[in-house]
Amino acid sequence: MNILKKIRYSYTANQKHWVGDGFHVYGLLRPTADLNKFISPFVMLDYASPKEFSSTNLRRGVGEHPHRGIETVTLAYQGEVEHRDSSGGGGIIKSGDVQWMTAGSGLVHDEFHTVEFSKKGGIFEMVQLWINLPKKNKMTKPKYQEISNKDIPNISLGKNTELRVIAGVYEGQKGPSSTFTEINLYDIISKENKKISLKFRNGTNTLLLIMSGELEIENEIFKDKNILIFEREGNEVAFKVSNDFKGLILNGEPIEEPIVAHGPFVMNTKEEIYQAFSDYQNGKMGSL
Repeated sequence: MNILKKIRYSYTANQKHWVGDGFHVYGLLRPTADLNKFISPFVMLDYASPKEFSSTNLRRGVGEHPHRGIETVTLAYQGEVEHRDSSGGGGIIKSGDVQWMTAGSGLVHDEFHTVEFSKKGGIFEMVQLWINLPKKNKMTKPKYQEISNKDIPNISLGKNTELRVIAGVYEGQKGPSSTFTEINLYDIISKENKKISLKFRNGTNTLLLIMSGELEIENEIFKDKNILIFEREGNEVAFKVSNDFKGLILNGEPIEEPIVAHGPFVMNTKEEIYQAFSDYQNGKMGSL
């Protein structure tokens, strides 16, 4: 029996802010006491909506900074980013590619527009997502996954509607991302008015980011730069998209543990946060 998930919260953002000098983002998801139950295992989401950057010889981006206790996922839609971290991970992602970094026990990294993109200039559009790690995996060894567009299954939902399986499974097609908890991460691009129905396990958390176009659920219209957060109850999300729609669907098994987030660290207790800052300041997370 299919039971539709109802919308619990709807958020939009009117103002963008800079992360470094390379990422001009809408901050659409942040951990709060009210939200954590309905967004876990996801912690934070920033959407760098399409922005034209002029050509330059400078490196735009975010300099060296630490993380512990989470995974950071960057999805490139337009533009190019170069990443490197103190665990030895690094690479370049271009349009359609994904960078999945497990900070685990702690590392430092930086993220910049590539030299080629900086010199050429152009449209830049990306999503960055933070995913929590369970307590038992908080101190896991850091790792880096560079996921190429060509390795992401692309499934037709209609004549002009496509779904990509970045993580998890959709109709037997498995995404290339390795995850610590059960996560389904899809993006959808549609050039037609299309009704879409997605099935998820009852009790899991589901979020939907609208990057462009419009989405209709139960006769209510939601526009771009909007994130929808659903109730846990139910096993189906059904909606209709416009003919210029682009969206990101996040679904995951909640991590039923305390969460303390401060700056670049997400742990279970304040004491673990203090320890993370101490370890970083004492060089235990490495350097670039």
